[in-house]
This record gives sequence, structure tokens and C-alpha cells, in this order.
Amino acid sequence: MSLSITSTYAGEFAGRYVSAALLSGNTIANGLIEVKPNVKFKEVLKRVSLSGAIANASCGFTDAGVVALTERIIEPKELQVNLELCKTPFQSDWEAISMGYSAHDNLPKTFADYFIGLMAGEIAAQTETDIWSGTAGAGTFDGFATLLTAATLPAGQDITGAVVTAANVIAELGKVTDAVPSSLYGNEDLYIYVSQNVWRAYKRALGGFQADGKGGNGSMAMGTNQDIDIQYFDGIKVVVANGLADDTMVSTLKSNLYFGTGLLNDQNEIKVLDMADLDGSKNVRFIARYTAAVQIAVLEDVVFYS
Repeated sequence: MSLSITSTYAGEFAGRYVSAALLSGNTIANGLIEVKPNVKFKEVLKRVSLSGAIANASCGFTDAGVVALTERIIEPKELQVNLELCKTPFQSDWEAISMGYSAHDNLPKTFADYFIGLMAGEIAAQTETDIWSGTAGAGTFDGFATLLTAATLPAGQDITGAVVTAANVIAELGKVTDAVPSSLYGNEDLYIYVSQNVWRAYKRALGGFQADGKGGNGSMAMGTNQDIDIQYFDGIKVVVANGLADDTMVSTLKSNLYFGTGLLNDQNEIKVLDMADLDGSKNVRFIARYTAAVQIAVLEDVVFYS
């Protein structure tokens, strides 16, 4: 990895390094899907369904009904981050004092702390994207949208989408709610997960700035000052999934979407190795290793708009 230092030492400056904002991993942080934190290799998601078990009463015993057991596998993928920095560029940098005056100096603690947080944020951002729209490749895993694109959903539950705007978002959301199986409707666990552009379009529609005559004050007379928190549409909770591609929506039970990993805190653990005592170099290595994957327990309980 190459390193470029653009700030120079100018006295005892106690400032902070500033990085560009990273996409927050809101899906896991906000509990929007189920997390299985201790999947070492793979785990079976079992579904038991019962039908035809209710019959007219009689004096005897007559076996009735069908019990069906189906399985889906969640198999987390091993992922890693390996980075190496040389301490030399920091000797003339604004953090030079914190390295000490010995030839055997250390990486500045303020930068080391910052860089650890930066790596953790990068992992969270990539994981958020992969959860929803990832495609298995170098450092990535298949997300829910990829799994749904490859699956065969019940008739009417795989919806061909459009470019969503404030003018049509109500109609497009309506297509999703109309396709939700009746057995799921009214369940407190039911969500519509939407991409950021759909979320913004819905907020603007609630604000009244569209052609259907709601008026400038919009929902609750708040205009576009709508809360970013959970909204509802046709009685179903609507939440933004930052990792979804534009013009994409998924509706299902929260308990039907799984994220599997070896240990949840693996994604917040980063090892820092000073190589001076190992190979005599002035390098510092940052290492993170973790596992991640997603799976859908019951495909028949999903509506996919894309």
C-alpha cells in the first residue's frame, strides 16, 4: 500500500485526522435483519410448515395433515484486510513528537487509533453494500438482491420496477404491498426495505411536492421536513437499506432475512503488528479477518421489486 502525507508538522498541533464520511452499516446496527453471530462454517436454516391438519371431530384417531420440512444453507465467506504502513513518513509529519525521539519510534497513536477506526468503518460500509446488493467475488459475497434475482419467486411477487420519483413512488410502493402474501400482512415483523432514492422520493411525496394535489404542507403539515425514522405505507413499516441499488425494494419479514458471521465482534477487531521486533523493518501491519454471508429462509415470503 502506498502512503501519501499531505500535512506537515507546524508546532504542537493537537488536531484530528479527517476522513470522508463512510456509508453507515445501518442494517446490522439498527437490527433490520436477523443476525446469527456464531456460524463457524455453515448452518442450516430449517422451515417447518403444516397444512391440512384440521378435520371434523370423530371418536377415532385419523392421521391428517402434511408436515413439510425444508432447508436452506447459510455459509459465511472468509474475508480479510491486510495493510502495511511505514513509520518513516511520519517523522517529518505533524505527529512527529508523539513518535518519540528514539530511532526505534512508534507509529503515532492518534493516527493508529484513527486508522483502526477507518478500517472498521470500511468493513462496515462494504458489509452494508454486500448484504443487499453484493455479488460474490474478490472480497465480496452474494447479497439478498443477488439471491432473489437467481431465485424463482411465486407468481406476482417478482415485480419489474421503474425509475422511482416523487410522482410515481406511491403507485410503485402500492405494487409491492399488493403483492405481499395475505398470510404475512398485518405481521409486526413485516417490512418494506427500500433503496435511498426510493426513500427520498417517498419523503418528498409525503411533503406534498408532487402533482397529485396534496398541497405544499404534505403529511402532518411538515413539508419535506419528514423524520428520517421508520415510515409506514399501507400499514407496513418502510425502512431505508443503504446497500440496495437504486429503484429496488424488498418486502418480507425481518425474521426471514439472515446475516451469518463467525463472531459478531470479529468485524470490530483489528490487529496491529509492529514489525520492528520481527524483521527489523519500520513497517506496521494492520490485519482484520472475519466471515460474512446472507441467506433467505423462505423465498415464498418475499416480494422483490427491481
